[in-house]
Amino acid sequence: MNIQESITQLKQFRQGLFEIFPKRAGALTDLLDALANNTTARSVVELSLNPLFRYGYSSVYDGIDNFFEATSTEVASTERREQEQEIIRMIVPLVPMPQKFWLLGVDVTPEPRLFARTLEDRTFVHQSTPIIGNKPITIGHQYSGLVLFPEKEETEPPWVVSLSMRRVTSREVKTAVGAEQVKALLEDKTLPFGDDLCVQVVDSAYSAVKFLGRVAPYNNLVTIARIRGNRVLYRTPPPTEGKRSRGHPIWYGKRFDLKDPTTWDEPDEVVWTTCTTRGGKTYTVCIERWDDMLMRGTREFPMHKHPFSLIRIRVFDSDGKLVFKHPLWLIAIGSRRYEISSLDSWKSYNRRYDIEHFFRFGKQRLLMTAFQTPDVEHEENWWKIVQLAYLQLWLARPLAEAMPRPWERYLPQFKTGVASPSVVQRDFGRIIRQIGKPAAPPKPRGKSQGRKKGEKPGCRKRHPVIRKGAKGSKKTKMSK
Repeated sequence: MNIQESITQLKQFRQGLFEIFPKRAGALTDLLDALANNTTARSVVELSLNPLFRYGYSSVYDGIDNFFEATSTEVASTERREQEQEIIRMIVPLVPMPQKFWLLGVDVTPEPRLFARTLEDRTFVHQSTPIIGNKPITIGHQYSGLVLFPEKEETEPPWVVSLSMRRVTSREVKTAVGAEQVKALLEDKTLPFGDDLCVQVVDSAYSAVKFLGRVAPYNNLVTIARIRGNRVLYRTPPPTEGKRSRGHPIWYGKRFDLKDPTTWDEPDEVVWTTCTTRGGKTYTVCIERWDDMLMRGTREFPMHKHPFSLIRIRVFDSDGKLVFKHPLWLIAIGSRRYEISSLDSWKSYNRRYDIEHFFRFGKQRLLMTAFQTPDVEHEENWWKIVQLAYLQLWLARPLAEAMPRPWERYLPQFKTGVASPSVVQRDFGRIIRQIGKPAAPPKPRGKSQGRKKGEKPGCRKRHPVIRKGAKGSKKTKMSK
């Protein structure tokens, strides 16, 4: 793709966003530009000091508040999903067609709001911690992200194309929300994902029956999920000869305990390959695959109807010793799973870690979790704005000029020829000044009247923290 085509795509995407914003389109596009160009602001209001933001600081919050406007409370959720699909339809045609299959990823990330006592629907969510012995939890919200992994070389930066960001409510499970996001993508007739071969890579939390049972029926989708090393699986039972006897049909065959090698059969395929790390070390990789495996399901999700392939990956050093104590176990489930080789399954799963880079970059450089608000709807709006700012950076990557700092000149990422998200962010201001903005400059409208004399808004209502449990949600006493 040449430079002019990249400029045209970026302009079209920005113009499309400008047209779908219901109100304050000018302030919102300026806010997106200031966020994508941010290198100094540590809070959301500081974005008003960015040269690309031409409005006053109050327009920052005004734009966030008016990012989405529902016609009524009853249809707000449906209309928000429609806006989300409209943005997806804008960005997917700009993604280059893959050579083999579309690669998708789903994962969740926390929004810590420990002290936001006036914020609704806070609950205990998982948050990783490097300190041994601490519970990896926090109080706040959780957001589920669906991303598309564009094809890249191994040495290129970990870009993703963010398609959907949804909040996981206290009444929902993250795996169910992720399955709904995938369902909306595959069932959209205007997108290519309903017909082309798609592969999604997910972590071990998504190897649960409630997630796999929801996505397994899609014929063109193959799910590659990591599973824990203590799971018990089953082989496909041998076919019965003659007339079937009375009683329940046999759904599961020989037991396959991942902790007990004595229960394993010989693998159906063994592949040896090598991999080289960024540090230059070369390792030998052994990939073993067992076909037609089964896991126990439920009445709602009969998993005996969805066989899968089990894959074990072990990594050896030059002396033949294991690099990792435990092997990596993967499953590939879907009717077209045999079109994905064992090597491609392993390489595809390795791309899953790029979504972690997206979450980290969003929180460190795009202020993803820096917006403090007592309104859940405004928080969800902000996460959408961060998603769109990242998409602008992705579209602008061919236009960015590498501007390494003196101590960064010899880093590998500046030798690949593809700009990383942070490099594009540094140069985004120059790009916007060259291609222009879709909105006209703002015009002063005088001073706001403000509140009426004697008006007192009163205190906001305090909401309790919701603790999820097996028998429904429980409210704790941490609301005071």
